Amino acid sequence: METIRPFVDFALSWYWVPLAILYIGVISAILIENRNPTKTIAWILVIIFIPFIGLILYYFFGQKFVKVQKIKKINKQQALRLEKQWELLDPLMESFIQDIHAEIGDLSKVFRLMKRERLSSPTLDNDVRLLINGEEKFEALKNDLRAAKHSIHMEYYIFQPDHVGLDILNILEEKAAEGVVVRLIVDSFGSPDLVKYMRRAKESRIDFHAFLPVTFTSLANSNYRNHRKIVVIDGKIGYVGGINISDRYSNTSANRKAAYWRDISLRMEGLAINMLQINFWSSWNQTDGAPFLLEDGYLHMIRMHKESTGDAGVGFVSSDPASVGPYNMEAMLIAIGEANQHVRLCTPYYIPSEELERALIVAAASGVKVELMIPSTSDSYFVQHASFSFLKPLLERGVEVLLYKKGFLHAKTMTVDGKLTFIGTVNLDIRSFYINYEIAAVVSDTSLCLQAEQLFDLDKLDCDILTLADWMNRPRWKRGVDSVCRLMAPLL
Repeated sequence: METIRPFVDFALSWYWVPLAILYIGVISAILIENRNPTKTIAWILVIIFIPFIGLILYYFFGQKFVKVQKIKKINKQQALRLEKQWELLDPLMESFIQDIHAEIGDLSKVFRLMKRERLSSPTLDNDVRLLINGEEKFEALKNDLRAAKHSIHMEYYIFQPDHVGLDILNILEEKAAEGVVVRLIVDSFGSPDLVKYMRRAKESRIDFHAFLPVTFTSLANSNYRNHRKIVVIDGKIGYVGGINISDRYSNTSANRKAAYWRDISLRMEGLAINMLQINFWSSWNQTDGAPFLLEDGYLHMIRMHKESTGDAGVGFVSSDPASVGPYNMEAMLIAIGEANQHVRLCTPYYIPSEELERALIVAAASGVKVELMIPSTSDSYFVQHASFSFLKPLLERGVEVLLYKKGFLHAKTMTVDGKLTFIGTVNLDIRSFYINYEIAAVVSDTSLCLQAEQLFDLDKLDCDILTLADWMNRPRWKRGVDSVCRLMAPLL
């Protein structure tokens, strides 16, 4: 014992030296990355004020790992494969945008963003249908799945092998047995139970793959998740929105035990399905699944006659951890900036970028009526308090904040001037804008927009309006917790 005593004393006296070197090294690495200054400062504060744990959090959630470089390489390869098709479609896309501009004016700049950034080809004459909550979506989805003749492609963040999930899995197995091609992607982090279930299903005919599998050696990359919810059936029918596959999302499920769940999804038919199919194809190419050619019956061909019964202009804004820009946020910023009358937003999580916060404030200050609906009670303690820390600047400048109290609000929507509707998987938070795989449908259709706004008005009946006085009258300890949780905004 006496022989090791000097070493123990030395370690206790000088332990801070390697620790200081480590801290300096990590902080230097954060600064060298040249991130957004707000995010840089936030991470430095987390590391300094949450000793040891802050370093661990940064290692798992803060670094730009090799995985991002790999995703960038895949994105570039797939963009090159589609470049010729984009060039051929260019005149048609321009024609579509001109028609959309005639209907909604400068709000059509959102569709021009899609075209210029090669995110989606704007399309016309689509049939769109709003599906409220899981009970409406699951019924419609199961009917469409049963009618499939050629292919079924599904991509989900959460797919639970519960009552709803197993019912849909049984339909998929039946269709695969009939010869329909069934491909299913789920996020390995969001759907661990289904991943285990499918590993045991040795006789399954479903071509199933977990997206970005999480193992001990890949824990540092587990920050990047596929948050999309996509269905494409026969290359003709598509679904997108916030509703995952789980009993939790259906308020009529016999096995459901959670509180009331308010959510929304979009069913569509028409040429827009091609863009949804391409998004699935892109995700599929990042799994171990055997490649398939889009030309092999997976695209909806342009006909001389109008096949759909709708009049909606539809495009998609997609983003991932390696996107050149935060495209979903940029599309929203364009729409908010062009608003003349009102902007109405629903989100379960409000941890905005500085750009989004400023856009909402400027819109409200210029006379646009801006309404933001968030849950009164979140499913995350930290997110709840972090969200509240961002509300005061909005309230001071005239944004109306609505707290939904009937249950949990999970819908992710935005309507602008009764002309443009966003419906997708995108939360109003940093994670959705910069980290996750996300997608949103942007719809130019006055009828759909009216439906979405009527639903918003109906939900307002179950909301409390939060005033600046209400916010200021909250106990100081709660506002203090808000501020502390806000430091963790980069992680939430």
